[in-house]
Amino acid sequence: MQNHSFTGFPPETFRFLQELKVFNEREWFEAHRGMYEAHVLQPAQTFVVDMGKRLETLAPGVVAIPKIDKTIFRIHRDVRFSPNKAPYKTHLAMFFWEGNRKKMENPGFYVHLEPGRFFIGVGMYQFPKDILQEYRQAVADDKMGNKLARIIREVVKHPGVKIGGRYFKRVPRGFDPDHPRAELLLHNGLHAYIEENIPDAVYSEAFVEYCFEKFTLMAPVHYWLREMMESDGDRV
Repeated sequence: MQNHSFTGFPPETFRFLQELKVFNEREWFEAHRGMYEAHVLQPAQTFVVDMGKRLETLAPGVVAIPKIDKTIFRIHRDVRFSPNKAPYKTHLAMFFWEGNRKKMENPGFYVHLEPGRFFIGVGMYQFPKDILQEYRQAVADDKMGNKLARIIREVVKHPGVKIGGRYFKRVPRGFDPDHPRAELLLHNGLHAYIEENIPDAVYSEAFVEYCFEKFTLMAPVHYWLREMMESDGDRV
């Protein structure tokens, strides 16, 4: 990767991803690999470097590695267990995490770009089994549970911010179905997110600050998850 700062994603980024939706096959991708590397991967790498530096002010231990399978998700799909055998993802995704577990087992900051759609989120998409149990205990705990409820009330006051992660239809066994935070016990993940059209900022260096401002609004969710994972042994 060349050593220079992020200057924006070019229109060719989205043109490539749009064409990949139409020609989602190995032969086409290999013939256009140069376009992927120049217009998708290279600007993503510089974005990761600059965004990582910015995020250090919110999460000092944030991991921002400008490589595929690190902060930048691989474009190849795992089709082994999927009826959809298209070999490539048609979006660009990046995840900046904080914690000592495997990448997706930590809370973090997520950016997703595809033609016509921008998604940005903070938190954990899906809890590993052991973290799910810790999460439920924390929600049921008066101190941590009330703190999370307050955080969510404040975060969703910001325009466009929503909370995701609800999955189960019933409160898990061992917990009161009438618990005041029963809604949160239905989650198998927890993240705050904003979904919108592609902003004009994406085409310039201003996109780093654009994302950082949204991350800042949603960061309390990250802080709560980080505290929950660090202090789970303190709860009985």
